[in-house]
Amino acid sequence: MEFNDLKAFVAHHDNFEIRVIGHTGSHVYQVELEDVEGTRHMLTRAGKPVLFRTLEDVYLELNRAGIHRAYLVQHVPHDEVIGREAHYRDPLTARMPLVF
Repeated sequence: MEFNDLKAFVAHHDNFEIRVIGHTGSHVYQVELEDVEGTRHMLTRAGKPVLFRTLEDVYLELNRAGIHRAYLVQHVPHDEVIGREAHYRDPLTARMPLVF
């Protein structure tokens, strides 16, 4: 989902979840929106995934889009290494609320 599309989506919908996905060890964050149908959309610019270096950068971008609440989801590669399903896709077990 392009950033401009995110702004329009937020203006017309209220039943969605924003996830800030952190990748352990790399200090890079991506933003994902899950809509009411369960479809996930990564935030993109010019068709490429947007990568943020700090949570502050994420807060600024989401705030510009009119979003004031999200969930931080930490991607831990250890689960995949030992053959377990990655938990960052399971929002109930691997998320921390962010309010800004």
